[in-house]
Amino acid sequence: MKRFASQPRRALALGASILTVALAGCAADDAASSARFDEPPPPAAAPGASGVTPAGAQDFGQFRQILEAGDVPHPDVLDPLGFLAEHKLDYPAPDCGDDVCLHALLGVGGNLMTGTNCTLLQIGLNSPLDPRELQRPPLGLVLSIDTSGSMRGTPLRAVQEGLYEMQRVLRPEDRVSIVAYADTARIVAEDLAGDDADAIAAAIEALESFGSTNLYDGLFTALELAAAERDPEREARVIFLSDGVGTAGLTHPARLEALADGYARQGIGITTIGLGVDFDLDTMRAISDTGAGNFYFLEDAAAAAEVFAEEALTFLVPVALDVQIEVYAGEGYTVRGAYGTRGWTGGLRSGIIDQASLFLAGRQRADDPIEGGRRGGGGGILIELMPRTGADPADPDEVGQVEMTYTHPQTGAAVVQRVDIRNPFAPGEIPEGGHFTHDTVRKGFVVLNVLVAFQLAAELAQEADYANAIALLEALDGGMTDWLADQPDPDLQDDLRYVRLFIENLARAQSRLGVQTGTAPERVEPWPAD
Repeated sequence: MKRFASQPRRALALGASILTVALAGCAADDAASSARFDEPPPPAAAPGASGVTPAGAQDFGQFRQILEAGDVPHPDVLDPLGFLAEHKLDYPAPDCGDDVCLHALLGVGGNLMTGTNCTLLQIGLNSPLDPRELQRPPLGLVLSIDTSGSMRGTPLRAVQEGLYEMQRVLRPEDRVSIVAYADTARIVAEDLAGDDADAIAAAIEALESFGSTNLYDGLFTALELAAAERDPEREARVIFLSDGVGTAGLTHPARLEALADGYARQGIGITTIGLGVDFDLDTMRAISDTGAGNFYFLEDAAAAAEVFAEEALTFLVPVALDVQIEVYAGEGYTVRGAYGTRGWTGGLRSGIIDQASLFLAGRQRADDPIEGGRRGGGGGILIELMPRTGADPADPDEVGQVEMTYTHPQTGAAVVQRVDIRNPFAPGEIPEGGHFTHDTVRKGFVVLNVLVAFQLAAELAQEADYANAIALLEALDGGMTDWLADQPDPDLQDDLRYVRLFIENLARAQSRLGVQTGTAPERVEPWPAD
């Protein structure tokens, strides 16, 4: 375990989606802050603003389900993008005059596990648009549903209920086709009007489960159908659902990814949905990434209904295209690293994030009740800034600058927004009680802590270091409990439940394997110094 002093392990998978771009500068040798959240709360966020997120993972349902089942998840199961997508962050009013608004908010405090200090620059995106009233082009939608034998009973019924919910939010001008695949794929319904409820319901009822799983044929048939029915007036999208790995036809994941890539280049987006714990997680994620679509884990009937309806309501039509977010560090800081985006290119003082498109998230406020299987509404890309030792900047208050450019999807107009970020404290200085310019930075700070702790605890468990994994999560439990006592939040309260489940599962695994703890656990530093 000595390598924690020099190797920042938590950097392995700090991914996320783009509702928040967080710049976190942390070091283990800073003095701990004992009163991290004592400032008076700043003005509340504007109610009713829609979050904005890119395509990609939209939940961490598989991680949750593994914990609910009493098991310890593998580190690869936690998708940071999906984790952060389930946290709604309320930003100031989206009054920039554009469909997507950029906000920059600063926070300084000690982490919840060891008290070492971090500077958090949280740059949020939100929108005045209501997804229920969004003016969108008609859809050309193909649904490809796994009907293999493992889908028999509850799984298939859950999917059918979700499809019924989706039909309710479709419009008369939308066109819908349904493909069912098992040993081979077959077209169940073709080119139905979105308001043809009887025909769509009959096609949904006709789905029956039998046979093996031919992922390639199911995806190929759906993409071919989408291409044949392609209409320049319609947004082309395939939704591809499976509960297992390929057992028939072409099964190599690279063939599926190549197939998705070829059709994505024709403008056909692909959203994937994994059902249960036995589906091919890596392949389904890769297909959605390649196809500029979303990836969902669908754990129960409630989640099925929510996911299908949300996909039709918000994620099929982008609110921004060709998005670039450029980050410039001030003279007092350097860029340590970027996590959670494949689109980052950067150096010590600057970087750029490329994002093909942005979409609305359905949940409007952080205090909205959590219903169904998912929470939705948020996200984040994390980039670390480190204070420069011995730096004497001409403008010590300057943290940096962020500039966003994007193309309006309907008008083709270019939109440019720029935000300067300033800190009243010198680089590396940690004020008593911390410094947070907005409540949502406080929440983002805790979300980051939970993500890092989950990832690191899962990694420790892989090494059978249960004592340190438990100690880390117990420290987080204490910090979150104190925080929630003053600032209740449904997302974080739900996170705390999974922190405690994780601790219980680790303790059982430790006992079951007879692992001896020996001496007291080391203090595992989630943000070690380089």
